[in-house]
Amino acid sequence: MTLYQFLLILRARYKVFILVLLGSIALALAASLLLPRKYTAETSVLVDMRTPDPVAGADAGMSSTVTPSYIATQVDIIGGDLVAQRVVKTLKLDEDPKNKAAWLKATEGRGSMDAWLAKELQTGLQVQPARESNVINITYKGSDADHVALVANTFAQAYLDTNLSLKTEPARLYATWFDEQTKVSRGKLEEAQARLSNYQQKAGIVSTDERVDYETAKLAQISTQLTTVQGETTDSQSKRNGRGDTVAEVMQSPLINNLKGDIARLEAKSEENNVNLGVNHPMRQRVEAELASLKSRLASESGRISASIETAYRVGKDRERELQGAVNSQRARVLMLNKQRDELNVYRRDVEAAQRAYETVSQSASQTRLQSLTNQTNVVRLNTATSPVDPSSPKIQLNLLIAAFGGTLLGVACALLLELMNRRVRSTEDLMQMLDLPVLASLSSSSVPRRMLPGSRHLALGNGSPA
Repeated sequence: MTLYQFLLILRARYKVFILVLLGSIALALAASLLLPRKYTAETSVLVDMRTPDPVAGADAGMSSTVTPSYIATQVDIIGGDLVAQRVVKTLKLDEDPKNKAAWLKATEGRGSMDAWLAKELQTGLQVQPARESNVINITYKGSDADHVALVANTFAQAYLDTNLSLKTEPARLYATWFDEQTKVSRGKLEEAQARLSNYQQKAGIVSTDERVDYETAKLAQISTQLTTVQGETTDSQSKRNGRGDTVAEVMQSPLINNLKGDIARLEAKSEENNVNLGVNHPMRQRVEAELASLKSRLASESGRISASIETAYRVGKDRERELQGAVNSQRARVLMLNKQRDELNVYRRDVEAAQRAYETVSQSASQTRLQSLTNQTNVVRLNTATSPVDPSSPKIQLNLLIAAFGGTLLGVACALLLELMNRRVRSTEDLMQMLDLPVLASLSSSSVPRRMLPGSRHLALGNGSPA
């Protein structure tokens, strides 16, 4: 079918086309007028994910990968049963006898009335996030303008309350648990402190570090004295084992040196007297007597020095043994104090660990307790829904426009259907298609010459060539 044939059919069947078009428009108009009017109220909330936690103080900002899922979660919460049932309780819909009667009629008393009313509310609810923002639009549709505005605002407030409850309820449970853990930690800290105090009292420890430092310094002092005495004893032993006349004290003694000088002088004089004087000469005898006396004094003085060296050696050995015992005793005391300090440090570390655990649990308990008492969320209402003046449906102009478009298509279809059911010859193309013969000429029924039709401007021969 060519476009020319299609236009001829529409011209011939224009009454059917117009009738169907007008019928469609009239039907759409009647339906728009008869359908109950629906009103739509809308409110919006802003989910601010950059707001820091006022209790934890941590930055609550979320990355771009977390934001879409978080917004989708909030949309599901608004459209969920928890918020809807809170709306039912807020509006006291479960106390309305009409709603109760409708529930009994629909469910015959089975199930929960609150859940059924929540489902009924959800049928008119539409929750949709705004594009490329953190705004969520809450739309409610119903037959009463004031009621839809009230329900939309109640849904927004119920969502705010639910959001706050979802934040504070876990914190409240955690706070209860942390309170119990705080009591346990406090008990462990008190036990550790009691063990430390009992050990200090048992060991008589006041200040371990100062006591250990004092005893260590005392040990070092005694060890120094022992070293000095051992050096002196060794020196005395070497002098004791040496020859009497080679000992430093003997060699350095002025008296002995004087005696040795006198003895040497008298020996020289005695040698001279032996040569010049006889054996019984009084002068020679006197010199010999003086020489014997000096030698006796020298031997006596040397013996006295040797005796003092022996005495010093024995005293040094006794002092050395005494100091060695003191060193051993002091060393044992220092070791005991170090052991006590190590044990005391173990008890102290137990106390410090219990203290840190108690402080950590106590801080967490305080933080969760504050979170459970907070009344702030990261959701803010941007506007309040007002009662709509004009209904949102039915939209008469849109319905008429759709009816006109649909009626046009339906009118064309009806015209074509009637044409196919009762085929007519309306042009030379129709005749050629029906008879499968060439058209030789086309004669106009009008006496006034007119433009030849596109299919009859020439004579058609059997081979289709122009005449």
